[in-house]
Amino acid sequence: MNAIVTIFPFDLFGSAGTGAGARLLGDAVHEILDDTDRETRPCRADVLRGAVRVKEFAFETLAEVTNWRKHGRQAARQALKAKEFLLWLGGNHLAALPVLEELGKDTLVVQFDAHLDVYAFHDTTSELSHGNFLTHFETPRPRLVNVGHRDLFLTPEEISETFEAVYPAWDVAADVTRAAAELRAKVKTAKRVWIDIDCDALDPTALPAVHEPLPFGLAPPAFLALFEAVCEGNVAGVSITEFDPGRDVRDTSLNLLGWLVEYVLLKAAARAS
Repeated sequence: MNAIVTIFPFDLFGSAGTGAGARLLGDAVHEILDDTDRETRPCRADVLRGAVRVKEFAFETLAEVTNWRKHGRQAARQALKAKEFLLWLGGNHLAALPVLEELGKDTLVVQFDAHLDVYAFHDTTSELSHGNFLTHFETPRPRLVNVGHRDLFLTPEEISETFEAVYPAWDVAADVTRAAAELRAKVKTAKRVWIDIDCDALDPTALPAVHEPLPFGLAPPAFLALFEAVCEGNVAGVSITEFDPGRDVRDTSLNLLGWLVEYVLLKAAARAS
């Protein structure tokens, strides 16, 4: 397996502080790789030796910030063209936009997210933000399926303009097995699949370190069952965004996400072997 972990700590236009979350998860990746290199006994992580590259963006200069979208798309394009598994660790959810723009309309994107990010309410700006970025694509939009939203204001007609299917948290709670089966069927017929995780998809009791927590989110076991179902498709990569370590409680969120990052890398390696 060849994988690239891209640390993209962009957090303008909403959820300031999540850039630090992307960098902290990047540190976790380095720790995973360093621990693997130091291990002398055979272990499951041996498959990661020499197989994972890390690319980091800093956003320390005006030019880097101004061209955030262009540079993000270039990085995503290179990884996708090389058919490397791409783990994208972003700041706010807007940081995933460059990847989604490079995927194209033939890719099925399964988004785990508490919010649908297509807002046009009275208090939402028309300019690009992390709350409406799915309406601001510069390229043909990929196919979008949401899992775990708790939005109560958007109408079914508004939702269907952007999403081909949604699995709100209350439907998942009612029958997670059915939701997993339907997702499994969808991804198996898709040419390519991308998994996009906004941390607020999970319930705040399990992952409190987000800016806009909503109650009744996905419990970790339900999330893992749905994630496993989606992984039965041709998954090109995973993006993780909206982790704000300043809002964490006793490193609860960091521990969960650190485990998930390592799990994703090992799962990608197992699929490639």
